[in-house]
Amino acid sequence: MSVVSMGELLIDFVAQESGVTVGEASGFQKAPGGAPANVAVAVTRLGAKSAFLGQVGDDPFGHYLADVLAAEDVDVTGLRFSDKARTMLAFVSLAADGERSFQFYRNPRANMLMTPQDVAYDVIDQHQIFHFGSITLIDAPERDATWAAVKYAQEKGLRISYDPNLREALWPSQDAARAGLLSGLDYAHIVKVSEEEVVFLTGSDDARALWRDPTEIIVVTHGAGGATLYTADAEYHQPGNRVTAVDTTGAGDSFVAALLVSLLEMGDQPDYDALLRFANAVGAITTTERGAIPALPTRDRVEALLS
Repeated sequence: MSVVSMGELLIDFVAQESGVTVGEASGFQKAPGGAPANVAVAVTRLGAKSAFLGQVGDDPFGHYLADVLAAEDVDVTGLRFSDKARTMLAFVSLAADGERSFQFYRNPRANMLMTPQDVAYDVIDQHQIFHFGSITLIDAPERDATWAAVKYAQEKGLRISYDPNLREALWPSQDAARAGLLSGLDYAHIVKVSEEEVVFLTGSDDARALWRDPTEIIVVTHGAGGATLYTADAEYHQPGNRVTAVDTTGAGDSFVAALLVSLLEMGDQPDYDALLRFANAVGAITTTERGAIPALPTRDRVEALLS
């Protein structure tokens, strides 16, 4: 059972106090992050194998991030180091309820310079699910690298998972963001999207408007309200878990990892209610600590919450 994730790997500097802007924060906690990297680590913590494809700077932050992933048993043979740009950084401020706002430092950053020639296609061959997000669809050449990897995974028969993760400030316009996020749906068997992203992409709360020919399931997360899963002919919903949220960074990514691990474990006859209960618990636990990767739970911790 294994997942290969491709995308951004960066340092989140998370404000040490809540309810302030990035400029007002008195200090920051360094936390490794990046949505597809969070998924890769969460997969290993939940007991499956994972690999990560991406590019960081050939600098102290880049090598720190590589070491973090390797220490979590993520295969990093497909991680590249660029001497032309530095590792991406993001400063994160937290509202009182743990919701986030971001300031990105990335013009350009190492991940943006990844090309199709930098993709470790042989790593893709070793896995069953290929997961990607929308951040690496913003700029060329990394957009070209992402599409090259997605199409290769498709040709090799991997199931493709996609998270149209909306970060409006990174796109040149709302229309560009909407078109970019929608483009990934044409290849995805598994789609995880927040209810806010559904509204942004469709102008309504109709998640089925995102359905495309390859789609097998769409899962909509509702924050503390749980999640809803759609198949071609059915709908499932499970409520969320009551926890004290400190920082929601990485919660959606850990939810994705739990979703993918469950699908791998359950095979051809998944129990979608059990899958949602498990993924909701994983996401909820992730919100109880600051940072993304530091907060990702182990399987034992999730089982303890569920029991």
